[in-house]
Amino acid sequence: MKRPRMPQLHVPRLRVPRLRKVRPSVLRPRARGSAQAPPVRHARPLARVAYTAIGVLGELLITLGLFLLAFLAWQLWWTDVEANRAQAQILDELVPAPLSTQVAVPGEGDPPVMAAPALRETFAALHVPRWEGDPPRPISEGTDRATVLDVLGLGHYVGTAMPGEIGNFAVAGHRTTYGRPFHRVEELGIGDPLVVWTQDTWYVYRVTSTLIVMPNQVDVIAPVPGDPTAVPTERMITLTTCHPMFSARERFIVHGVFEYWAPTSTGTPAELLGR
Repeated sequence: MKRPRMPQLHVPRLRVPRLRKVRPSVLRPRARGSAQAPPVRHARPLARVAYTAIGVLGELLITLGLFLLAFLAWQLWWTDVEANRAQAQILDELVPAPLSTQVAVPGEGDPPVMAAPALRETFAALHVPRWEGDPPRPISEGTDRATVLDVLGLGHYVGTAMPGEIGNFAVAGHRTTYGRPFHRVEELGIGDPLVVWTQDTWYVYRVTSTLIVMPNQVDVIAPVPGDPTAVPTERMITLTTCHPMFSARERFIVHGVFEYWAPTSTGTPAELLGR
């Protein structure tokens, strides 16, 4: 007996599709308007320019800040150094010998009055015992900033009285910068002495009042302060400076009245010797 054969099964033949070669042109991005996603764009030139400008501006601001700091150091510190040195030299030339320890003998009669000096001529010095530690300050004719106040110290208002003269001996000075001769002006009180020195004479005044005024109130330096039309009968002194500190918005005023005079040859006023 023959064994039965397994029936032959028909197995379909699988066909594997052949891979087609992709041409390089197919991988390239299509032109604008194609359905494909647009290519990645780089930063716009305008944005790069903006970033560069911001960086340059930042560097300029830093440079400007350093410049301002240097200017403030010069204005608030170095001008004091230079002015103090210059004023000390002026006084050394004006005062040939140190102050005497002998108390000056007050003079009799009216004090001597010198003639008005030439513009920018240094003719006197102001000593303020209340400002212990501060040096005396030279007084020159005129109140121009560039040629007097910034370089010579205190300035005498042209046309006002001379030391010891009937009327108002008016003086101006900086409160900050350029030696700041009046930076302690607010410490002055009624009765404090203000001593003016010339080569031949001491003039001693006493503070009678202090006040704050606006810059246009120039009657404070009139022969009779506050009353420009009045005829003076007293010998007075007036100190003027800016107020408040680091501002020129107002003026700080000190008024004083003459007390006595003494020849420099007799010694030094007791007020300067602490007696």
